[in-house]
Amino acid sequence: MKHVIALDVGGTGMKAALVAADGTLLHEARRPTGRERGPDAVVEAVLDFAADLRAEGEKRFGVPAVAAGVAVPGVVDEKNGVAVYASNLGWDRVPFRDLLGHRLGGEGGVPVALGHDVRCGGLAEGRIGAARGIERYFFLALGTGIAGAIGIEGRIESGANGASGEIGHIQIRPNGPQCGCGALGCLESVASASAVARAWSASGGGPGASAADAARAVEAGDPDAAAVWQYMVDALADGIVTGLRLLDPSTFVIGGGLAEAGDTLFEPLRRAVAERARFQAPPALVPARLGDTAGCLGAGLLAWDLHGAGH
Repeated sequence: MKHVIALDVGGTGMKAALVAADGTLLHEARRPTGRERGPDAVVEAVLDFAADLRAEGEKRFGVPAVAAGVAVPGVVDEKNGVAVYASNLGWDRVPFRDLLGHRLGGEGGVPVALGHDVRCGGLAEGRIGAARGIERYFFLALGTGIAGAIGIEGRIESGANGASGEIGHIQIRPNGPQCGCGALGCLESVASASAVARAWSASGGGPGASAADAARAVEAGDPDAAAVWQYMVDALADGIVTGLRLLDPSTFVIGGGLAEAGDTLFEPLRRAVAERARFQAPPALVPARLGDTAGCLGAGLLAWDLHGAGH
């Protein structure tokens, strides 16, 4: 059976799969990145994992993978297959396309597609997930940070420099807390899962409280938790409407840890966005469907695109 190799490299762990042409996961595996051993060790861990997947595919299906796709965080030069920068992994211009191509296929190489992790997740949600059949959508990942992907007619817009969709670094509250990027009041600094966890820990949740703890406290009627939650919802609505003004998508697909709160998030967020939309039609706000496999599936879809293009 024809298949591709797909890897999604995160800050501490990697998700990988063998993927069929229709997006079916034929085999799944996970490993740590080994980040504590340094950036070079992480690169080697990715290469080793891919090689093991190639061997697994040959054992199961009798043929090697026809291509590979890799999703990585940070700034990605997708055209040239280079991971330009990833602060959480210490990478600086890692030529993954060349490295993986030769590790997987020897002298001739194997076609390798490299993509941004959130944009890969957005691609998968657009083709086989919550935005399937939707012409224009925005995929919004609400986790430790906040990032997005612009979906247009079955593809993802990567931007001129591989940095599109960075809605988490729009300054929503200019006098707010400092963001990891150095600016004050970015959406990520006030409306991510980690921001909610910090705010709830300080407001009554106690040390170590999480965003999920805050959501449960909201559902139990805690007024302090409700205030923390509403602050996040208002900031997130402002960010979404900023995206609406610029891109006019019909749908926002929302994933990540905060989205797991379900109606506790979506009901007040839909109201807040509708209030702010004014002259524009409020977009549909829907939960993502693919969970934490989205990035890996998207990497697999990129690999199939590359194979289909004759590379």
